[in-house]
Amino acid sequence: MRYWLMKSEPDTFGIDDLASQPDRTEPWDGVRNYQARNMLRDEMRAGDQVFFYHSNCKVPGIVGIAEIASEPRPDPTAFDPQATYFDPKSDPQSPRWYLVEVRYIRHLKRTISLAELKAHADGALQGMPLVRKGNRLSIMPVTPEQWAFILDLE
Repeated sequence: MRYWLMKSEPDTFGIDDLASQPDRTEPWDGVRNYQARNMLRDEMRAGDQVFFYHSNCKVPGIVGIAEIASEPRPDPTAFDPQATYFDPKSDPQSPRWYLVEVRYIRHLKRTISLAELKAHADGALQGMPLVRKGNRLSIMPVTPEQWAFILDLE
């Protein structure tokens, strides 16, 4: 099992939206960054654990826990000209973009803010992509040690 952090804007799709879905599960579509796509396609597997992170909001931070509920598969929004994430260069025979299903597990007892996480950038969270300057990936790996440390902050 691996650990991940997945960012979403709460005004677009937040932890409450995930929790309210049928079976508390939703496709994580629209990933259009090759590095994030490669991790999603090549490394994520059903059962992996996820920190759900709210970005582009008043207090960005980790707000909940989810899990990967499916194996990666081609993202159908890439093939749909009416979809927000349509990519005319993506082909069903040779897909460019992938998605996984994500299932809600629980809200954290409190939001663990980005500022709080960055306060540990030289210690327990050293090397975590989230706390590095300039990192804007929407999906990133979390080590087991980082996962445990962050949960202890809750």
